[in-house]
Amino acid sequence: MYNQSYRPKRSNQSSFSRRPTKRRFSGQSIDVNKFIRKAVTPDQTEVYAPNNSFADFSLNKILKENILAKGYKTPTAIQDKTIPMALQGRDVIGIANTGTGKTAAFLIPLIHKVTLYKHNRVLIITPTRELAQQIQQEHREFSHRLNQYSTLCIGGANISPQIAQLRRNPQFVIGTPGRLKDLIERRCLDLSSFQSVVVDEADRMLDMGFVEDIKALLSNLPTDRQTLFFSATMSPQVQYLTQNFLDNPVTISVKTQETAENVDQDIIRVEEHDDKLEVLHDLLIQKGFSKVLIFGQTKHGVERLSDTLEKRGFSSVSIHGNKTQSARERALNTFKQDEAQIMVATDVAARGLDIPDVSHVINYDIPNTFDDYIHRIGRTGRADKKGYALTFVTR
Repeated sequence: MYNQSYRPKRSNQSSFSRRPTKRRFSGQSIDVNKFIRKAVTPDQTEVYAPNNSFADFSLNKILKENILAKGYKTPTAIQDKTIPMALQGRDVIGIANTGTGKTAAFLIPLIHKVTLYKHNRVLIITPTRELAQQIQQEHREFSHRLNQYSTLCIGGANISPQIAQLRRNPQFVIGTPGRLKDLIERRCLDLSSFQSVVVDEADRMLDMGFVEDIKALLSNLPTDRQTLFFSATMSPQVQYLTQNFLDNPVTISVKTQETAENVDQDIIRVEEHDDKLEVLHDLLIQKGFSKVLIFGQTKHGVERLSDTLEKRGFSSVSIHGNKTQSARERALNTFKQDEAQIMVATDVAARGLDIPDVSHVINYDIPNTFDDYIHRIGRTGRADKKGYALTFVTR
């Protein structure tokens, strides 16, 4: 449908991205045919049959009520296989695509563990602030009426309230590597008091250059602990961490497809001299582009694109690493609540975020790796709904 050379209808040229230059990042080496794939119809999709129900798990009664209140009926594959092992106290390596329910897979058994052992503390390490916030919100919902508390330790936000909350010894500390390291150096966070740790989206954190920070954080934890380690891929660096910091782990892999089955994927070919912005404009005014997540490569490029779309009459917000945490929160909430049609983002929004009803993901810039592509398009086609992913390819 979209896989063709595109000539913009308008003749006026914009100062933004007039002549796309050759990009020097590794995304250029990805075979563009991998960005083309039709969605699989429901009758073609193999339905997972869980071995357990949430009622089967030996969980605190109130926790079970909270699970039901969230609308959880049967476990996903990663939940069905991880929760029993985690309840036994085993270390777990979970290999799963985005959107498979990993957060509940580790939160549910660890919340139950804290109900049994009041002094047990849990550290959850995530690559991005938004994912950390989402995990904290999930923790609040699952732990309702259980007198469990969490502290969010993320950059881009005032550190003083975080320090004050840590003094109250919350059972759950959820944070990004840089801020956690900062708090340790200030002697405001002592990892020797934590008996459980979750490393979420491990491959993404290593891609972001956090390998030494992760090693340092895990080295500061007690050796007698439970470690739950989640990653979409098993790179050599990820393998190194699992071999050196986990104790006789059980590996659970539920990664069955490279890309989301219910996402229609296609490319938009533009000529070198075409104006990508005009092509994008013509797409966004089409029927059905109701809630669009656009990915760009750089912080400045993302901000410029969002501003330009605003000037053209679209409701657009942006998320990238140069924004303050409060600004990122406002942008994300505005998009989630359908107060903006478009969110333009760097890959900080590519993983873990649960944004309902995204109709289209558009890769305005080709991602660095195919794994990044998989995570980007995983923001659409969620909750068994069909989604669409389009990737700009310049000849």
